[in-house]
Amino acid sequence: MTGWRIVFMGTPAFACPTLQTLLQRGEEVVAVYTQPDRPRGRGQKLQHPPVKELALRHGIPVYQPPKVRSPEVVEQIRELRPDLIVVVAFGQILPKSLLDIPPQGCVNVHASLLPRYRGAAPLNWCIVNGETETGVTTMLMDVGLDTGPMLLKRATPIGSNEDIAGLHDRMALLGAELLAETLDGLKAGTVVPEPQDDQQSCYAPLLKKEDGVIDWGKSAHTIHNLVRGFSLWPGAVTTCGGEPLKLFRTGVAGGSGTPGTILAAGKEGVEVACGEGSLLIYELQAAGSRRMDAASFLAGHPLQPGVVFGDGETVR
Repeated sequence: MTGWRIVFMGTPAFACPTLQTLLQRGEEVVAVYTQPDRPRGRGQKLQHPPVKELALRHGIPVYQPPKVRSPEVVEQIRELRPDLIVVVAFGQILPKSLLDIPPQGCVNVHASLLPRYRGAAPLNWCIVNGETETGVTTMLMDVGLDTGPMLLKRATPIGSNEDIAGLHDRMALLGAELLAETLDGLKAGTVVPEPQDDQQSCYAPLLKKEDGVIDWGKSAHTIHNLVRGFSLWPGAVTTCGGEPLKLFRTGVAGGSGTPGTILAAGKEGVEVACGEGSLLIYELQAAGSRRMDAASFLAGHPLQPGVVFGDGETVR
């Protein structure tokens, strides 16, 4: 069967395996749309989005409009005559005028088992909320936020200690596999769109810096999930002596005490009392320093039982 003309829209590393899969399949990717270059790092130098880097290596035309909904961009895409638009973590909302262009529709690879976790950060909030399973869904896009009819789903378990970095990489590959399966099904006419049940939906909002501030009055399990879900950004943050402290790899124990109080500190980890149970901290990062295991951290930042984390100072 002749391949479709495809316009690909995506921005971060999560979208790269799907674009790579399209290219490996020999699909006719006529253009890539991605977000504008952004300043990053200490030097604030402009950097290409990962999808742009991949597209340029394969000689695919790249467009980076600040607003894809602008009439001139919509007309530009219409002139490309795509049969299908594939969207993966693009970062902009597509207007109806654009959604109506490709005769085969716009297919989105979404990182949740829809209709659960619609929105910008489904993987993070799945972990933070203690979910034990997630997945990817391919859907036909409409003007709503992740509300279009579903095509295919693929579920995967979430490990009890798996963090967002590991889950992100697994799901990116899973999404690419599911998109390939979806295209095969659409071309063969075997994939039937299924409406979503809005009553089963929940929202996964864009992450904010303050989302990562630890409330030691919560249970150790809740804080452990927060650390796992926000390990890439914004980070799970507390304070010690008024200075910010980021936590990374953690575990759950059965200790008790006033929430936020250090119960023990040794080379195996730092144990902190929570509202229920205690948190074992295996990796930490002080302001202006690198991420360290507990033994390395304690060598330069002695912590004693009785010291209180989250001492009321503002987290910067």
